[in-house]
Amino acid sequence: MTNMITLRVDPKYTMDLNRGYSLILKDAIQNKELLESEGELIRLVDQHNRYIGTGYYGHQNKGIGWILTTKEHELIDQAFFTKKVKVALSHREDFYQNSQTTAFRVFNGEGDGIGGLAIDYFDGYYMVSWYSEGIYSFKEYIYKALNELVEYKAIYEKKRFDTKGQYIDQDDFVMGTEGDFPIIVKENGMNFAVDLNDGAMTGIFLDQRDVRRAIRDHYAKDMNMLNTFSYTGAFSVAAALGGATKTTSVDLAKRSLAKTIEQFSVNGIDYEAQDIKVMDVFHYFKYAEKHDLKFDLVVLDPPSFARTKKATFSTAKDYPKLLADTIAITEKNGVIVASTNNASFGMKKFKTFIDKAFKETKTKYKIIDQYGLPKDFRANRDFPEFNYLKVVFIKKLS
Repeated sequence: MTNMITLRVDPKYTMDLNRGYSLILKDAIQNKELLESEGELIRLVDQHNRYIGTGYYGHQNKGIGWILTTKEHELIDQAFFTKKVKVALSHREDFYQNSQTTAFRVFNGEGDGIGGLAIDYFDGYYMVSWYSEGIYSFKEYIYKALNELVEYKAIYEKKRFDTKGQYIDQDDFVMGTEGDFPIIVKENGMNFAVDLNDGAMTGIFLDQRDVRRAIRDHYAKDMNMLNTFSYTGAFSVAAALGGATKTTSVDLAKRSLAKTIEQFSVNGIDYEAQDIKVMDVFHYFKYAEKHDLKFDLVVLDPPSFARTKKATFSTAKDYPKLLADTIAITEKNGVIVASTNNASFGMKKFKTFIDKAFKETKTKYKIIDQYGLPKDFRANRDFPEFNYLKVVFIKKLS
């Protein structure tokens, strides 16, 4: 075990850390000048020198590391990491047994006891996402644990710790037999094409699984559906399979066209009967209003932050305005699926954004359904920011 640095926690942060908040915030540490290189093990104590926890140093968003254990004498070694992965796998046994869903999260960061690390399963392939240089320094332990505990076709990795948490471009293959991508995975019987070695994204966001099923099974039938910020069109696929009369997918990224065509095609859906538009969503709202286009079902799932040539968008600030634009092109009794993965606010605050948008447009509404993370995305429910996904189904009443 490497040398351990003792860090003193500011008294106003000790209570949360003692309650199980595992992210070590920058402002929580009084002597952070002692930190030298990411991956160092750190021992946290309160102002009276009482032990709080042991963790590691690694920059991730507003944190400078994560607590790994609150047992003072527990070693952070191979056995520690192997045990954490083994326990996480046991929590996903139902998923491994389900032939209708062959893509899911196996290890969800702090929810499974190691902040900064995520492991996803895609029909025999594993993808490990590293969210800081600090956690990446423990990679040999994690790969050895996977080698010991699971059978795999191949393991891929995503290093997501460039400046501002961006993905580092590289060949992501780690070990096993390289995949012939795209591979087709199943999700509640739907097919999705996935590529684990094509940059930051895979082709599907696994945390929206329950929402896609709800759209297919309960909301899409006979609906004219609009999917904004559509990425590879997964919500549109769900709607089409659920009996939507038509889907319109809008995304600014040029590659979204080919990727969306691919997702329709692997599900036997005639993509030419659907609308796929490569354009700025904000421009599309103006276009839809001008041409008096209205939709029965609208999915609104913007990135937390986006910048185009003419504007910047932040969900924390601009979501009510975006929702107001959406209300304008939604039919009476239509449904808006309002979604955000911004961890800086909780569901309660998100609902105030919804209320604000409807009040400002003088429109009545009713919340008819809501979702957080699916059960494979284990999270500490005591701290809403770790349960970052917020999805609200809203019926426009007037």
